[in-house]
Amino acid sequence: MIIWLIGMSGAGKTTVGTILAQRLRTTRPGLVYLDGDLLREVWGDTPGHDVSGRKLNAHRLSHLCALLDAQGLDVVAAVLSIFPSWQAWNRVTFTDYVEVFLDVPMSVLRARDTKGLYAAAAAGNLTDVVGVDIEFPRPPAPDLTLDSSGDNGTPVQLVDEILAYLANREKHPVERG
Repeated sequence: MIIWLIGMSGAGKTTVGTILAQRLRTTRPGLVYLDGDLLREVWGDTPGHDVSGRKLNAHRLSHLCALLDAQGLDVVAAVLSIFPSWQAWNRVTFTDYVEVFLDVPMSVLRARDTKGLYAAAAAGNLTDVVGVDIEFPRPPAPDLTLDSSGDNGTPVQLVDEILAYLANREKHPVERG
């Protein structure tokens, strides 16, 4: 199973993903946690953050997940994921794909600004920021959308919602189409 956590910078992907991976490892000890930022460090961040670099990174991440999936490993991937075409590829390629969109209004993201990206972009000191000068298309068909603005629960409560969704899927499987 590949759980693909989508959201803009500051949406809580890393926090939710880390907690989710820890909780899932109690029953899936071989689970792998992948974070888009950490993988950029692993790969030397050579692609950059412009649209073409982000496409290369998306390709790498999806293909890495496909490799792990083919070996029977479960993955929690926390990624910005701005390419609906890659989300569609994931859905038809992975044996079991669950897409979770962590939805947060831009006003909240700008207030959080955990990495200082939005302030730097607003000051003209940074370009290629998703949500500022690169569009963030809302995922067209997430399996689960969660408000991670802080108004509807803590990261632990959001993970509880994801786990409840996964448990319900196991009780009521749907055919892949």
